[in-house]
Amino acid sequence: MEEEAVDVSKGVDVSKGEAAKGEATLPGPREAGAGAAESPGEPLLVVEKLVKHFPVKGGFPIRRTVGAVQAVDGIDLTVHVGESFGLVGESGCGKSTTGRLITRLLEPTSGSISYRGRDIAHASRKQLAPIRSEIQMIFQDPYSSLNPRQTVGKIISGPMEINGIDPTGGREKRVRELLEIVGLNPEHYNRFPHEFSGGQRQRIGVARALALEPKLIVADEPVSALDVSIQAQVVNLLQQVQKDLGIAFLFIAHDLAIVRHFSQRVAVMYLGKIIEVGDRDSIYKRPRHPYTHALLSAVPEVTLDGGAEETGRERIRLAGDVPSPISPPSGCRFRTRCWKSQDKCATEEPPLVRLSGNRPHHLTACHFPEAPTTEAREEDIVLDPALTALEEGEG
Repeated sequence: MEEEAVDVSKGVDVSKGEAAKGEATLPGPREAGAGAAESPGEPLLVVEKLVKHFPVKGGFPIRRTVGAVQAVDGIDLTVHVGESFGLVGESGCGKSTTGRLITRLLEPTSGSISYRGRDIAHASRKQLAPIRSEIQMIFQDPYSSLNPRQTVGKIISGPMEINGIDPTGGREKRVRELLEIVGLNPEHYNRFPHEFSGGQRQRIGVARALALEPKLIVADEPVSALDVSIQAQVVNLLQQVQKDLGIAFLFIAHDLAIVRHFSQRVAVMYLGKIIEVGDRDSIYKRPRHPYTHALLSAVPEVTLDGGAEETGRERIRLAGDVPSPISPPSGCRFRTRCWKSQDKCATEEPPLVRLSGNRPHHLTACHFPEAPTTEAREEDIVLDPALTALEEGEG
């Protein structure tokens, strides 16, 4: 039966997020240069209908555009002042491209990126200069994101030098302070990146991002390349930095456990589209989109005998791979792997709306949503025939 959607003024508006109830409110950011503090909860970044298509060239001897990789295809999201916003999804769904578009490392095909009320989607280099220092990025790979020919002091002080910032006591003093903030020895100032472990290198990347006292940090899978023991240290460091400095985070990851620990609101992305967004409890305890159910079901959970019955969680195993972003499916992009797909899913793209029974600002893009629970089903959903055959053989 098709779910009835609650009437909302803007069906695709995900800009009015709500933190999960009972969570501590993060302090607002430090005072701006003019001395006026921004109120907590105020929208800091508003993204509307953001699109990024990479052209595909072909032909000989004259090369021409024969298609486009639809990496990001019309997404809406908002990050508020002092908020941690998580963006999750499978590899290749467009998460990292979204982060690079927001930091303007890539030029959007269309859409708007509004930072503090100012559209920066197609701003020139000169127009972006005043706000470059306020939006920083932590890159995924701590080995390739640091210049091996520069010392730690040069790497961290570089942004200050480029922006003409000369803090009280000099740049070296500020770099040593930043090293101490991220848990490194200030005496490491003259060392090179190859002398550090992966976790220490990522801490250097965090210090570099903090050097200009940004309002927003885009963290692109900042712990995926690290050992599990080091991941917790870096995530805890980012949380402490957020509390102390009031920095807003767009936290991009595919590890659902880390996103749940770090983020107040979460958006789920699939093949260039945001298919569900809401506060942390809504996404993890009351998901509505079938893909969100499948993602949560895939998170491993340790039990004494490995039985799913003990955990009381639903079990869903999808079949096939993610379709090509060059020619995505019509209508709902998840329909080719969805167990609830019907004819309507192929002809109509579902709008991102609040469904009946959802919390305020919990939006879902699905014609036939699931029940708001992750409890075990009477019968598991296993769409992969190879897995079914393997389990029957073992039985």
